[in-house]
Amino acid sequence: MTDTNIELKTEERTPCEVWTRVMGYHRPVSAFNNGKRAEHADRCYFTEQPQGAQHRREQLAAA
Repeated sequence: MTDTNIELKTEERTPCEVWTRVMGYHRPVSAFNNGKRAEHADRCYFTEQPQGAQHRREQLAAA
């Protein structure tokens, strides 16, 4: 298998449309007004750990 780099010109690229859930339904971010776009840009993303996961890891490490 050879390692080849594929380079595309800007006009060859396909635009990516980002959708998000708003008030119970999905909408494209491109359809947002300026205020909603600013709100979307300020969002914080996080990963939630299952309840008790840290305690279980400590139990397994001690065993």
